[in-house]
Amino acid sequence: MAYRRDITDLTHPDIALYNERAEVRLKHLYEPEQGLFIAESARVALRALEAGYRAHSLLISEEELEKEEVLRLQELAGDVPCYVGAEEVLAQITGYHLTRGVLCACYRKPLPEAAGVIAGAKRVAVLEEINNPTNAGAIFRNAAALGMDAVLLTEGCTDPLYRRAIRVSMGCVFALPWTFVKGNVCDLLKEEGFTTVATALREDAIPPHDARITGRERLAVFLGTEDSGLSAETIEACDFRVRIPMREGVDSLNVAAASAVIFYTLTPDISEKTPH
Repeated sequence: MAYRRDITDLTHPDIALYNERAEVRLKHLYEPEQGLFIAESARVALRALEAGYRAHSLLISEEELEKEEVLRLQELAGDVPCYVGAEEVLAQITGYHLTRGVLCACYRKPLPEAAGVIAGAKRVAVLEEINNPTNAGAIFRNAAALGMDAVLLTEGCTDPLYRRAIRVSMGCVFALPWTFVKGNVCDLLKEEGFTTVATALREDAIPPHDARITGRERLAVFLGTEDSGLSAETIEACDFRVRIPMREGVDSLNVAAASAVIFYTLTPDISEKTPH
């Protein structure tokens, strides 16, 4: 059970890591053995701990401390400090009012190998250079809800454990196996028996519900940046190119919105899947 420590010293080093301005340094301060990330709200923090991440400490507002979900979080966190203070005091530390009054610092896990992430997967989402954490978080949430089994990210992507990405995903970054991949992702997936599909505004693109792809046993869907989409090299390397049919005058959706349409279309058995 987490043990309470009332906050009296706003400069305490353990408290400083909760300052949002320090977040960009978190994954560099302690890596590789003790990299940290921040989960917001009791529900999201619980999802992190239930997925096997280990708590470093908690920061909880006095007003939230005795709520059932928060008590469960304190129990699951184990023997770690739980820093407690009034909401207005914590706002001085974090720079903003807490989301639902709870922050949890967790230790990162070593990144798995891509082969292990996709082993047994039927549907894989591949994010190429998506550096907006809001889009990344939304894509993870869509992937978990709509039948994707794993997510691969190129090195230019945002960190899925960035605070905003976790928050937007509602903790779904903990529901799916994922990792960063170096080199040619398309070749790696083809070697593992995946049919590769690029989302692209191309004349030769087919709708995502086309039977030539929906019936494939293993599919990998590539999603690119909001501004320029996938690289030309990736588009050419993929087996198929898909484009969501739209009304005249509109040629594209936000990448996160597009991912929801495509994921759902490519998983016709989604209604039979167990909800996350």
